Amino acid sequence: MKPILTLTEHGQLKSLSDPIRAEIMMRLIEKPHTGQMLSEKLNLSRAKIHYHLKELEKNNLIKLVKKEEKGGVMQKFYQSVARGFSPSTELLPHVKDVSESSRQLLLQMAEKNKKTILSAPENSFQLNVSSENPSDWGFVGSMWQVEVTDKQFKEWIKKYFKLMGELRSISRNSENTSEDKKYFYISTMAFEIDELIFEEMENENGGD
Repeated sequence: MKPILTLTEHGQLKSLSDPIRAEIMMRLIEKPHTGQMLSEKLNLSRAKIHYHLKELEKNNLIKLVKKEEKGGVMQKFYQSVARGFSPSTELLPHVKDVSESSRQLLLQMAEKNKKTILSAPENSFQLNVSSENPSDWGFVGSMWQVEVTDKQFKEWIKKYFKLMGELRSISRNSENTSEDKKYFYISTMAFEIDELIFEEMENENGGD
C-alpha cells in the first residue's frame, strides 16, 4: 500500500466526496474487507456495498487483494491502494470537490478516533505520575489554535511528517526487539478555521 496516492481524475474526487464511500475507504485503509464484512459493519445491503466498491475500484482507489472460498462461495477481499490521498495540480480548480473529499475523510478519521478511544484498554489513560510535563504522561490529548501564515504552517507540516517518519523507522527497526514494546495509536488533524474556538489565546510571553 502506497503512503500517498496523487489523485489525477475528477471522478476520484467525486468518489471520495460521498460519505458512504469515505467510510468504506477508512475501513479499507485499515485492512482488507469483503463486501459481506462491510455490509455487516456499515449496516447496508450487499447490493449497495457492491455498487460503492465497484465505483471505488473503477476509480483506482481500491484493489482486489485476495480471494478465499468459504462454504462454496468465493469471497473477494478489497483494500485501499494508499493510506492517504492528495489531489494533483490539475484538479485544484475543482475546489468544491477537493474540499468535500478532504472533509469526508477527516470526518471518518474523527469517527475512527472516537471508536478507538472507547475500545482502548483502561490502562491507556492512567496517569502514573502527577506532572505538568506531557513527556511524563502515557497518552496525548490536546487542542491548539495558532495564528500563522500559510508558509509557516506548511513548514510545520514538513517537520511533523519528518518526525513521524523517524518514529515509524524506529517501529520498523528489526533490531528493536525490546519485550516492553507497546502499540500506540496516533492521529492528528490540523486545518484552517473561520474564527477562534478558544476565547483567549495562550500568552507565550508569560503573565496571566
